[in-house]
Amino acid sequence: MSFTVLMTAPKLAPKGVKKLSEAGCRVIYVDNPKDPDAVYRILSTEPVDAVISRTLDLTGEAIRACPTLKVITKHGVGVSNIDVDAATQRNIPVLVTPGTNSQSVAELALGLMLAAARRIALYDRDLRAGNWSRSGDGQQLSGRTLGLVGFGQIGQTLATFCMAIGMKVVAYDPMMKQSPVEGVTLIDELPELLRQSQVLSLHCPLLPSTKNLIDEQALSLLPDGAILVNTARGPLIDESAMVAALQSGKLAGAGLDTFVNEPLSASDAIASMPTVVMTPHVGGSTPDALEAMAAHAADNVLRFLNGEPLAPTLCVNHLIK
Repeated sequence: MSFTVLMTAPKLAPKGVKKLSEAGCRVIYVDNPKDPDAVYRILSTEPVDAVISRTLDLTGEAIRACPTLKVITKHGVGVSNIDVDAATQRNIPVLVTPGTNSQSVAELALGLMLAAARRIALYDRDLRAGNWSRSGDGQQLSGRTLGLVGFGQIGQTLATFCMAIGMKVVAYDPMMKQSPVEGVTLIDELPELLRQSQVLSLHCPLLPSTKNLIDEQALSLLPDGAILVNTARGPLIDESAMVAALQSGKLAGAGLDTFVNEPLSASDAIASMPTVVMTPHVGGSTPDALEAMAAHAADNVLRFLNGEPLAPTLCVNHLIK
């Protein structure tokens, strides 16, 4: 049986395309990823069976507009751009592709951490401007404590990287009872983790309970001169509080891949901070990770539509048993 699949982006990596093509699927792409109404227009006019969701919002209005829609899968793991409640009301499972981009995201987190600690971007800009500044500024990470908020596969991978360069690693994850990584200590309370974290890296989902998790009070608990890294979701951080902490020197630097408002405006206060290293939400966007996410997302929709079993842990709204 042929199915119609909506990909909410202009393309899907070849491994995913191949799987869908071999299954005889018709795939519709959103040509303009900056058009917020494109998803609704397609879902309200096409007999879509499944959606593979990337960065465009999949609203409740769009979900309700498509009577043929049976399953949604995220191209990744963060579902904050999907109206999961609207999908649940229609008994539509929302699936994810865990582990497919963890290596790429963890590598970027390490890169941002090193760049912020050693002022790499700042030195690079100085050199390009003709300034030979050998100030000896920055921090050596070996011997410092990394605090991880969220200890899933990305956090676990980053922990192994950082222990290899001589960092102590502690983690806070209320879903875990014991550490799956030898050498990493689980901390029961977030405030205690913050007090220990000379480097703080965020790897938790964006939920109502985690929005602005790192606010003025949380930042005040960090050791002076701490470094903040975020490759998860921008709204986990109160950005105005972070800017104030950078300006005061409470934070020595930050490495950010995600922001409250994306794309980030050049006039945003964050963009003017010389001690901030930024990337445009590309943590999971290496070719390797994109291929893995595409293949897993295609498998998710095909297995569900063909009535094949799926692991319940892949379904964020618990509609698969």
